[in-house]
Parts: sequence; structure tokens; C-alpha cells
Amino acid sequence: MNIRFVFFVVLLAASACKSSYEKIRTSNDAALQFKAANDFYKKKDYVRAQALYELALSSYRGQKEAEELYYNYADCHYQLREYEMAAHLYKNFASTFINSPLKETAEFNAAQAIYKTSPNYRLDQSGTIKAIDAFQSFVNTYPESPKVAESNKLIDELRAKLEKKAYEQGKLYLDIKNYQAAISTFENLLTDFPDTKNDREVRYLIAKSMFLLAENSIFEKQKERYVESVNKSEYFLNRYPTGTYSKEVIAIKKEANKKHKNPEYDRYQNTGDRNKS
Repeated sequence: MNIRFVFFVVLLAASACKSSYEKIRTSNDAALQFKAANDFYKKKDYVRAQALYELALSSYRGQKEAEELYYNYADCHYQLREYEMAAHLYKNFASTFINSPLKETAEFNAAQAIYKTSPNYRLDQSGTIKAIDAFQSFVNTYPESPKVAESNKLIDELRAKLEKKAYEQGKLYLDIKNYQAAISTFENLLTDFPDTKNDREVRYLIAKSMFLLAENSIFEKQKERYVESVNKSEYFLNRYPTGTYSKEVIAIKKEANKKHKNPEYDRYQNTGDRNKS
């Protein structure tokens, strides 16, 4: 009996709350909606707070309360994981309320919201690049902000994701025997991420891909590609004369050196020159 009574009281309270919210929502009283939205916001009921802030927005445009209203409205979207809209609203807040003490926080939150949209490295990384740009812009604008360290940490995390995507893409090209694309991807990785911890392995994979490209090329292109394979191998060995992958690269260099000296290449070249003349 007591359990039934408690359930009835809870149900009644919920109904009353819903009824009260609906009355406010349909009241056309912006002041009442704003006050209720703040109450819901403090209770972390972001769904109702968001709906009421949205209704009150137009009525408070240009008034001093608009700053608090708009910021909380943006934050509701963020808390509800509506990150693209949250980023848009935070940016609008920062550009509208340029003297607000919340401007810096809004710009950081906008970057955070974009960061939340960054997908797994296997997917398109447009969101990751936008997040890096947003955090970098924040750091440049607020170099003394206590959020700079966190921003730089997140930039490093996002760049690591881009690097991983490039590395895995290069490995995939190598696996499917698209050696030219593998070389290009790995070399771009080294250009974009000069401080990569995978420098040794990536340079080994470039040397390996170059040799395999030469091996699988048409006859007239083989010699120059074997020569390039020797060059890539020498570059690796100048940086890493011993240690991981050094033996493999020495073997690649030795084989490429032997093959590019094949006299057939010179005979082919001489025949071609005579035909041209």
C-alpha cells in the first residue's frame, strides 16, 4: 500500500511539473520563459532549458540579459552533444558580445565542440583539421590564457590522428602494391610531421617501396628507379647506420646497386639514342 502511495505521489509530481513546463512554454511570456530556462539550466535539465531559451531569444535581443541567455543557450547544445550547433552558437556569441568576460571561454568552447566532431582516423578528417585550426586560433588570440596548455595538448592529439591516418594510408598502398602512391604518402607524412616518432620506420618503408617500384616497372624505367632506390637507402643509412631496419636497407641498397648496373639498360639506352638520330 505504501509503495502504491509513493508511486502515485511521484507520478502526480511529474505530471504537475510537466503541466507547469507546458504552461510556461506556451505562455508567450518571455520573462517567465527566461527565468524558468535558467532554473532548468541550473538543474541540468538542458532539454527544457534549451527549448525555453530559444523561445525567449528574440524578445531579449539587444538587451543586457541577452548575453547570459545566448551563452546558456549555446551551452545547452554543447551539453546535449549537439556539437556542430554549439560551435556555431559559441562563435556567434564571441563575435556578438565582444566585450563579454565570457568571450574567451566561448571561443575555447567552440574549439572544444569542433574537437568533439573529430572522427576515427579511418574516416574523413575535415573535422580534425578544423579543430586544429580552431585551437591554434585560440592560442594565437589568447597566448596568456590558462587554457593554452590544454589547447596545445589537444592540437598534438589531433595531429597524431592525422599522422596515423597518413601512416596507415601509406601502409595500405604498400600492401596493395601501389608503390608510387605509398612513396608519395610517406614522403608527405615526413613533410607534414617532421618530428614524427616513426621517422626511422617511414624512411625504411620509402626505401622498400622504391625498390619494389623499380622491380615492378617497365624495362625503360627500371634503371632510374633502381638508382633512386639506392639514393633512398643511402639517405636512410646516413641517418640510421645501425639498429632497427638497417640490415634490411643495406640489403635493399646492395640489390638495387647490382641491378641498376645491368648492361642491358645501357644497350637499351644506346639503341634508343640511335633510333632518335
